[in-house]
Amino acid sequence: MTLTFHWFLPTNGDSRHVVGGGHGTPATASGRDRPPTVAYLTQIARAAEDLGFVGALTPTGAWCEDAWLTTAMVSQNTERLKFLVAFRPGFVSPTLAAQMASTFQRQSGGRLLLNVVTGGESHEQRAYGDFLDKDDRYRRTDEFLSIVRELWQGKTVDLEGEHLRVADARLARVPDPVPEVYFGGSSPIAGQVAAKHVDVYLTWGEPPAAVAEKIAGIRRLAAAEGRTLRFGIRLHVITRDTPEQAWAEANRLLAGFDPETIRSVQEGLARSESEGQRRMLALHGGGNRDGLEIHPNLWAGIGLVRGGAGTALVGSHEEVAERIKEYHALGIDEFVLSGYPHLEEAYWFGEGVLPRLEAEGLWAHPSRAGAGQEAAGQAPFAAAGR
Repeated sequence: MTLTFHWFLPTNGDSRHVVGGGHGTPATASGRDRPPTVAYLTQIARAAEDLGFVGALTPTGAWCEDAWLTTAMVSQNTERLKFLVAFRPGFVSPTLAAQMASTFQRQSGGRLLLNVVTGGESHEQRAYGDFLDKDDRYRRTDEFLSIVRELWQGKTVDLEGEHLRVADARLARVPDPVPEVYFGGSSPIAGQVAAKHVDVYLTWGEPPAAVAEKIAGIRRLAAAEGRTLRFGIRLHVITRDTPEQAWAEANRLLAGFDPETIRSVQEGLARSESEGQRRMLALHGGGNRDGLEIHPNLWAGIGLVRGGAGTALVGSHEEVAERIKEYHALGIDEFVLSGYPHLEEAYWFGEGVLPRLEAEGLWAHPSRAGAGQEAAGQAPFAAAGR
C-alpha cells in the first residue's frame, strides 16, 4: 500500500519554539508567537497541499481553537487537502454530529476525516459539562459510533443505550463519501471500541517494538469482530540535510525549555487518566533531559513540555525515511506529522523526505492519478475550490 502522509494545523498557536499544552494543560506562551489565525493556518494548509500531504489533523480541547469551525473556514481557501477533525463524542449529540459531517462533506467536496477523541482527562471533560468517568466515556463512544454509522447508511435509528438515547433519528441527506473514522487509545476498553467501529487506528510515536505489540493486539480484537483496520502513527519531525543539522535543531528546541515550564507541565500531565499519556511520560522519565533518544532517530524531547504526541523523528532526510520504512514494515501506512514551526517544517519534510520515498515507490503525490485518495481508501473527487 502507498504511504499516506498528513500534516497538522496548530490551532493552539505556532512558534520557532515548541508550543506546549494539551491533555488538560494550557498552551504555553510560545503559542502567541504566531497566533492561529485563518490566514496563517491557510498558509500551512496550502503548503501541505502543494507538498503532497493528504490531510491535516486539527486538535480538540480547551487549549486550542474549535476544530470544526476552524477547518470549515480554512477549507474554503484550499482545493484538495482533507481535514482530520478531532472531536469529542460527549459534547454533541450523535445525530447532530452525523449531520455536521454530512454537511461538511457536501460543502468541502468530500474532504472530511474524523478523529474521534473520547477524552482522557475528567477535569477537562467536567468543564464542558461531562461528568462520566473514563470507562463510561468509552462505552458512550461505542454507542455514539453505532448510531452515527447507521445514520450514515441512511437508516432510521432507535436506541436506548446506557448513555445515549435517540428515537426515529434519520438524516435527510447522507454524506458522500462517508468520512473515515480515525481513533487512538491505549487502554483495553479503547481497543475494544476501535475494533468495532474505526477505519484507522492511531498510535503515538513509541519505539517500534512497542508499536508492533500494540498493532498485534488491535488486529486480534478487530479479527474477532470480523474487521480489518489500517494503522497510523502520530509523530513530530525534525529533518535536515545532515544528521548534525537536525540534532542541532533538536538541541536548540531543548535549550528553550524553561525548567519551571517543564516542572509545571509534567506535574499536570502526571495527573492524566490517559494510558497513552502515561506511556509517553515513561519514555522520558517524567521530565528527564538526558537519554531522550529512545530509539535511533526517535527523540522524546517534545513530551517534556507538550501533552499528547511527545516524540519526534530527528535526523537527515535519509535517516528519517529509513525510520518511516521501519514503522511501515510493522504495518503503519499513515503518518500524521508536525514540526515547529509548522510552515517551515512542512517544507523540510516535503522537499527532503517525500522525494526519497517516492523514488522507492512507497509514496506518490496525491495529485497524480488520485493516489492519495486511493491510499486513504476513497475514490478521487472533484476539488471544491476552497
